Amino acid sequence: MAQTCTAGDEAPQNTQNSRNSQPHQAELAEPTSPGPIRVASPAALLAAIPRLLGFMPEASLVVIGTEPPRSGVKVTLRYDLPDPPGAGVAADMAAHAVGVLRSQQLTSAVAVAYGPAALAGLVADALRDAARSAGLELREFLRVEDGRYWSYVCRDEACCPAAGVPFDASTLSGLAATEDRVLPDRAAVAARVAPLGGIAAESMRQATRRAERHVTQLRARARKSGRLGAVRHLIASEGLATTSAMITAYRAGGRFTTDYELARLTVALRDLRVRDDAWARMDPAFRDAHRRLWTDVTRRAQPGYVAGPAALLAFVAWQCGDGALANVALDRALADDPRYSMALLLRQVITAGAPPSLARLPMTPEEVAASYDGALADADDDHEVDSDVHETDSVDEP
Repeated sequence: MAQTCTAGDEAPQNTQNSRNSQPHQAELAEPTSPGPIRVASPAALLAAIPRLLGFMPEASLVVIGTEPPRSGVKVTLRYDLPDPPGAGVAADMAAHAVGVLRSQQLTSAVAVAYGPAALAGLVADALRDAARSAGLELREFLRVEDGRYWSYVCRDEACCPAAGVPFDASTLSGLAATEDRVLPDRAAVAARVAPLGGIAAESMRQATRRAERHVTQLRARARKSGRLGAVRHLIASEGLATTSAMITAYRAGGRFTTDYELARLTVALRDLRVRDDAWARMDPAFRDAHRRLWTDVTRRAQPGYVAGPAALLAFVAWQCGDGALANVALDRALADDPRYSMALLLRQVITAGAPPSLARLPMTPEEVAASYDGALADADDDHEVDSDVHETDSVDEP
């Protein structure tokens, strides 16, 4: 599938708003599948979009930056169509899309609006105006509704009749037979990271309480010994070992075997040293395995423990090309903790249209260890721990 990343919210600090109240949220894609994807005709354009996004869009604006000489796809953005429509919202959306394309030195684009004319018309006008002002050639703009498309660019009745042109994207692309990763809609993407319920949730709740009790016992020993730094190091060491073992298992094609394994991992990730060490180990050579791991953990993590694994999932999803997944993972992280710094950082960076090629590891595991070991040594000297350095992002201890 094409490489995708979140192009983000215009106002990332307002994290508790619903998705529909954030009209500038978008997925941005850079194709990395074998062979170039080209959009030299309306049929090719409509066939390519589900492959690029990973799902069939609805009520969406899709803007694709292309590159000469054969209209190869370089960047793809998807926005929710503003409902109700408004000239100001449409202008802001168009400005954001054109700004991202121009920041990547693209000079031509095509666009498709999925939805009724009442919602698509203002967006089409705004995008054409913004493109013209920026010197960006908008080569095609289609509107799709009920299995037909209309062109805002072509006025030739023989080519683009007023009644619209019928099409079947799955037939045009062979999508049904070959693209089993294309989901039916964006809600299906969100379902990939939705929390589990029923017996699975109850089992994880009990396992998490057990993992919490284990950490509480270690802290009780620390209070008796007065060497908080030393015991803190022991807790971190256990967490690092748990995380490393799980990453190794998933890279080898395996997965967790008990809920308690995952529970210990979620509790361990509340320690920033453990979380940062895991982040530093997200080698893109194993990105599919990492995406599988953090999806499993995010779905099973209990309230108060979701932000860490969901933020790691968002990073890996951006890194490996699943933009819609990155968006919904960030939504889950910030719903669990609206102040979680890693999630806020990722949302801010990719809001600016940063491509997946910039999803680099912040530090090596050795650099993470050196940074935290130095801080722990200072804490040991003072017989106390600096919670701003070693505790979680705005989350109380279990």
